[in-house]
Amino acid sequence: MNATLEMSDAIPGISPDIYGPADFAEVAKIVHEAAGIVLPSGKSMLVYSRLAPLVRASGLVTFGKYIQRLRSDRSELNRAVAALTTNHTFFYREAHHFEHLQAQLRPHLVRTLKDGGKVRVWSAGCSSGEETWSITMSLLGRDRHEGQKLARADLRVLATDLAPHAVEAGKAATYAAKDLKPVPEALRSAWVVERGDEAVIHDTARSIVRFRLLNLLGDWPIRGRFDCIFCRNVMIYFDNPTKERLVQRFCEALHPGGYLYIGHSERVTGPAMNMLNLVGPTIYQRSVA
Repeated sequence: MNATLEMSDAIPGISPDIYGPADFAEVAKIVHEAAGIVLPSGKSMLVYSRLAPLVRASGLVTFGKYIQRLRSDRSELNRAVAALTTNHTFFYREAHHFEHLQAQLRPHLVRTLKDGGKVRVWSAGCSSGEETWSITMSLLGRDRHEGQKLARADLRVLATDLAPHAVEAGKAATYAAKDLKPVPEALRSAWVVERGDEAVIHDTARSIVRFRLLNLLGDWPIRGRFDCIFCRNVMIYFDNPTKERLVQRFCEALHPGGYLYIGHSERVTGPAMNMLNLVGPTIYQRSVA
């Protein structure tokens, strides 16, 4: 991890009694240990801007005292990590993943459901839900009548994130109508209810999704395996050992033949390469053997 600064390096415009290089280094260390996020030295001002409101709200005044709180108060640590997490996302981002899901995987999943089997999908690092709902609409398909039948079968989508505000936003399933424009019109017509400038995800789609708080570096209280996992633009914040361990765990959580979708700037390395085959742009399939 490369997140340290020389003690003599000044942070312009901020009193060193309030926040200094040593404070940044400690925050970077704590956040890396808690969530695997790497904060390079150039992120010092970002850390200040994101955490200063929490420091003020705590009444502790200085970052040094706030850091002491982080070491002893898990809830406050979770709030700090959530504040430092970037939740930028949008509907149908990296559209080729959803097109692959619909063309290559969905027919198999539909047959499984119609034969009485179960289908499980995981949106890991779901942020405010745009990815999760894009997945869900793609699974249910363009025909609302057929999609409602699928929703009544054993189909579930798990959506997890470590930021409580992001999970609550995803669960609310309410967005500006303009934000849904990237979604194909047929899917929007089937699964989005527009109310003026506001858009709400249809109740049928909401019925199959479960939003939960989860730190990917911690324990996973998850039973069974998944048919596909989306974890996109999350691992860019991790160092290589953390990425490799996480991808290995994803492999073990996939059914043989299941798919892992990762971000456009991410790559699979390490032991998981022995279990995954690249089948499309940042799309991997777990080996059947």
